[in-house]
Amino acid sequence: MALSSARAATPASTPSLVHHVFFWLKRPGEQADRNQLIAGLRTLRAIPVIRDLQIGVPAPTEERSVVDASYDVSELMYFDNAADQKAYQDHPIHQAFVKQCEHLWQKVVVYDMQVVPGR
Repeated sequence: MALSSARAATPASTPSLVHHVFFWLKRPGEQADRNQLIAGLRTLRAIPVIRDLQIGVPAPTEERSVVDASYDVSELMYFDNAADQKAYQDHPIHQAFVKQCEHLWQKVVVYDMQVVPGR
């Protein structure tokens, strides 16, 4: 579910927790594996506590020493709070995704961020 402009503009409804996950495939460059992982990630959209979910691959930006583009697929999720993120972790759809897709990745790195309120 994408955030609408009106919803995103309301401070009280702004998600307060960001969950960013990076996946490195066991077979980097294997398009079928990448597509399968992306399809699996898309199933997570059915979990009600997820405010927004974006799925991506490394952007074709200039190479710089501070940019790590070594991952294959990434997902970025927004939650209202840590309890919702925990509910997502325990949700049967998430558990099924892990079972169906964990054979595809060799490494996963997660960055969870609490949003600092204000501008």
